[in-house]
Amino acid sequence: MSIEALDPPSKHTLRILVATDNHLGYLERDAIRGLDSFAAFEEVLYLAKKYKSDMVLLAGDLFHDNKPTRRTLHKTMEIIKRYTMGPDPVQIQILSENNFEHGDANYLQEFYSVDLPIFSIHGNHDDPTRDGNDLLASLDILSVSHLVNYFGRQEIVDKVEIAPILFKKGDTQVALYGMGSLRDERLNRMWQGKKVRFQRPSEGEWFNIFVLHQNRDLGRGSKNCVHETMIPEWMDLIVWGHEHECLIQPSESVVGTFRITQPGSSVATSLSAGESIRKHVGVLDVRHNQFRLTAVPLVQVRSFMMGEVSLNGQDLDPEDPKIDDQVTQFLENEVEVLIHEVKEKRQELLLDAKEQGNNYKEQTDLKYKLKNPDDILVRLRVEHSGFTTLNNQRFGARFVGRVANLSGILLFHRKKETSDITYARKKRAMQAIEKPIVPDDHKEMNIEDLVMENLDMSDKKLEMLDEAKLNIALEEFVSKEIKQALSEATKLMLRKHQKKLISGESKFNEDVEEMDWQSKSTQSVQEAEYDVKVEIPVKLGVISQTQRSTTKSISPCQQNNRQSGAMQKLQEDDKDVTRESSRKSHSQTKRRSMSRITSNADKDYEVDEIIELKNNGSEKNYTPKKRTKCSTMHLSCRRNNKDGKYDEIMEIISDRSDKVKKPFRRRKMKWSKCSPGMEGKTNKGGSDEKFGNSYGVDVDWDEANTNSEKLTL
Repeated sequence: MSIEALDPPSKHTLRILVATDNHLGYLERDAIRGLDSFAAFEEVLYLAKKYKSDMVLLAGDLFHDNKPTRRTLHKTMEIIKRYTMGPDPVQIQILSENNFEHGDANYLQEFYSVDLPIFSIHGNHDDPTRDGNDLLASLDILSVSHLVNYFGRQEIVDKVEIAPILFKKGDTQVALYGMGSLRDERLNRMWQGKKVRFQRPSEGEWFNIFVLHQNRDLGRGSKNCVHETMIPEWMDLIVWGHEHECLIQPSESVVGTFRITQPGSSVATSLSAGESIRKHVGVLDVRHNQFRLTAVPLVQVRSFMMGEVSLNGQDLDPEDPKIDDQVTQFLENEVEVLIHEVKEKRQELLLDAKEQGNNYKEQTDLKYKLKNPDDILVRLRVEHSGFTTLNNQRFGARFVGRVANLSGILLFHRKKETSDITYARKKRAMQAIEKPIVPDDHKEMNIEDLVMENLDMSDKKLEMLDEAKLNIALEEFVSKEIKQALSEATKLMLRKHQKKLISGESKFNEDVEEMDWQSKSTQSVQEAEYDVKVEIPVKLGVISQTQRSTTKSISPCQQNNRQSGAMQKLQEDDKDVTRESSRKSHSQTKRRSMSRITSNADKDYEVDEIIELKNNGSEKNYTPKKRTKCSTMHLSCRRNNKDGKYDEIMEIISDRSDKVKKPFRRRKMKWSKCSPGMEGKTNKGGSDEKFGNSYGVDVDWDEANTNSEKLTL
């Protein structure tokens, strides 16, 4: 288009300079390309001032990073201040209210003199993020300082409501709709659910512009983009950000009622094929319900050329010992061709820009320009199937002073399989599926084996938890569906280690503290040598702390009465059991009933026990001597062997400090044999009275237990 098309606009024509994806701060620490983004952005504002634009419209991604550095912010604010502040009046009026994040438009502020307002939405690179309790974007810094008018931000997460900014210049009225970047899947879902709403002016004739920053429907899938059919048909022009390929000329939409312009990025960031297209900005003139968009090429953009080559089909032998040198020489020649083409392309760009009024030699007032503009960008895609790759750094060293991206000149890739090979592979796979598959012999594996293999027998032993107990708990959880088995087992084992760290007890006391954490009601012990199975019901009645405090006030007479009543009740219960046992064959079953009756007031306890032993219908009563200041009572019985030479003794040994209150514990009971000469004598804590054929048991009493249990041995 000729330069006459960009004459100053009339009083009824609203002129907008359109740009997007400036990516300020991209590669800011690069020695050659560090100023490329700032140079292009300054040229955008330079052209806006040159062509007498009423405003600048940016479609997102002003910054490359979500949290730009202070260096980037400083340069950006300095550029914007230099080109937007001035004494000239702004010719446009804003008819709507509450359009911006921080009050009114910046040129309406009383203490600011703005003659070129900038309106911008956020992109996916500079979108708002949570900072403490505030949701802030980098554009909020520019907005609160009245350098940029930030709009299009959505505060509600489950729906989108877009209200327009209503501009008026002369007889021309423009409604500007903006939507900042959102997650494509979420936005697509809300659009399908009809949760995206556009507010329209109730009166007047308006030219409607919609600016957004989302993926465009270019083969990305139905849910990862915004489809053109989702946009309302009454829109007139769509300014599409986020896509870096420059398609500045308006194209007709699929709907057919509006046009789409895609300005593209002002700096190459991905070195893809779309980035190699010449960069432009658009000068949009709107008058009433008609518009005209003029593309202006940018000259403060580093030239970029992309090529592609395949090593297959060339005069190269992969088996040659010097193949790396041959491939290097071949690729070097290809890059030289690209460099020559880029330089010719650069000259054509400068000529076209000069015809549009953007003379490169006239840009003397620009503070930020390309550093070494003759250092171009080159990317060569190399298909290397059957060949090895080359070192990019070493290869790029050949082009120092001529290429800006020395470490990214070559991009190696392999050729995809042809459709014939893919079809043959699929056919073989289908034939294999049709054949019946004989299952392998399944080796039965249970929970115990898995735990043993992965924890107990490997180098992954647990430090705090016991593998064996976890094994049992897991078995109960899986097989018996006891939901609390794992949690209870873990708590008990951790409690043991906590007490060990707090009290610092000896290893012997740790063993005593091991409890039957499975909480089973019965437990069977089989004696292998004599094939004897003994079941001993044990009634454990322990007075709780509350009950003990009540016992303090009971008189000795009342205590004796309670003891006598309890003794009589126990004797009656045991007689019934004895009658039932006498009807059976001769057995080794012994029943023993024990009941804890009283305790003294403090931590030191007196123990009164009543033990009744029954053997083949004969009853003998035995009352052990009273013990004070002891939390453990030892009672032993014994049974003579068949030949009468020695006894077997089964005992529980407990050595407990009565000053440490701990819950009732019982260890696994073991059989032991008496030495000759011990027949007819009690083992521990008993009198000298003899008890025929009986077994010896040491019982561990504890003050904390308040339950009655049945102990099966």
